[in-house]
Parts: sequence; structure tokens; C-alpha cells
Amino acid sequence: MSLIHPTAIVAAGAELGPDVEVGPYCTVGGRVRLGAGTRLISHAVVDGDTELGPGCTVFPFASVGLQTQDLKFKGALSCTRIGGATTIRECVTIHAATSEGGVTRIGDHGHIMAYAHVAHDCRIGNHVILSNGAQVAGHCVVEDRAIVSAMTGIHQFGRVGTLSFVGAYCKVTQDVPPYMLVDGTPARVPSINAVGLKRAGLSDDAQRALKQAHRLLYRQELSTSDALKEIESTLPPLEELRHLVTFVRESERGIVK
Repeated sequence: MSLIHPTAIVAAGAELGPDVEVGPYCTVGGRVRLGAGTRLISHAVVDGDTELGPGCTVFPFASVGLQTQDLKFKGALSCTRIGGATTIRECVTIHAATSEGGVTRIGDHGHIMAYAHVAHDCRIGNHVILSNGAQVAGHCVVEDRAIVSAMTGIHQFGRVGTLSFVGAYCKVTQDVPPYMLVDGTPARVPSINAVGLKRAGLSDDAQRALKQAHRLLYRQELSTSDALKEIESTLPPLEELRHLVTFVRESERGIVK
């Protein structure tokens, strides 16, 4: 049974799963679907064609699923999809997509801290952490288990690879390769994300190989294409290296160097 505070406004048509809690002064729009056990603590707004999976928590003054800020928006029917067990902290803004049928998507087990922003048409993976004030512009991709630290901005159409770590106050205008650590303004890649890879349980072989790949990409004064060839020809055929090479080859903006 859902628990709705008497001061909350839940529009007709909203679908609330079992054990949903809608706290004081929250607003839930008529096309919203809230999964089982999801909690809106207080003063939160969830609107538009928006779905939150089971076990999510939305903290006060967050705004989820409202109209994009993109000036190209012309009234399209677009949506927002957020997976289960995601935490959305105070004053976070997550906007719907811009174009007809478009989707802003966030995976499972996300942790989106206070004042972070996820813009229209973004695709955020599973177990992603966006720290306080992180700003992710439109059409960005953030892959699984990446971390974007406080007050960092990701340029529109940018990509942040899996298990990468982007330090605080970075200006990121190019793609962040998987498994790497990014820091500074302008952003640079001093090393692999050694602590994150160890915590994620990557094998010692994979960690050593990624360290060698970093050396080829960033320390040997090779062009990016030559470095990728060296990685493929001299390092073990590990899945992590395959993903790294594919990610870099598919980059349209170039990678952070």
C-alpha cells in the first residue's frame, strides 16, 4: 500500500507501485510511474513521461523528468527512464529528452548527489556516481561504474568510459577513456584509475595491461592511432583492452590527452 502525505499532489493517471511513499509537498504528474518501494521524501517534483524503478529515493527539491532546457524543443513527446535503487539527492535536476520519442536514461544503482544536473538525451549507466554539482550536458554518455566528481562539467555529446574517475572541478571537453583517471583544468590523464579498478575486482593481469596501455596512449609520444595498434599487437587480448580500444576508435570528439 502506498503512503501519500495529505499535502502532496498526485495527479490522476500516475501509477504508484506497492509501498511507494510520497512525502510532504511533493508533486507527481499524471504520466509518472513509480516503482515499488520508491520514496519521495518531501518537496520533490516528478513530472512528464517519467518512470522510476523500484527502490529509488528522491530527496527534497529535486526535479525529475521536466521539460528539457534545449531551445530546440518544440513540444515533442519525450521521456525520462531511471532504473531501480537510484538515489537522487537534494536539488538535482534531470530533464526529459528533446526530440519526439527521445529518452533521457539513467541505469540502476545510481548515486546522484546534491545540485547535480543530467541534461536532455543523456545515457547514464549502472552504478554511476555524479558528485555534488556535477554538470552533464545534453546527449552525453556515462558508462557503468564511472565517477564524476564535484563541480565538474561534461561537454555536450561527451562520453565518459566505464570505471573511469573524473576529478573535481574539471572542464571535460573530450571523451574520457574507460579505466582512466582524469584531473585538472584543462583536463589530463595522469594514470589509470588504480584505486577504482582494484575496488571493482579487476584481475591483476587486467590492471597491469591497462597500465601498459596508458603508457602507450599517454607517455610514448605516439599518435592515438599508432598507440591503439601497439596495444592490439603487443598486449594480451583482454576484454578490458578491447573495450578501451573500441571506445577510443569510436570517439568523434577525440579523447582527453
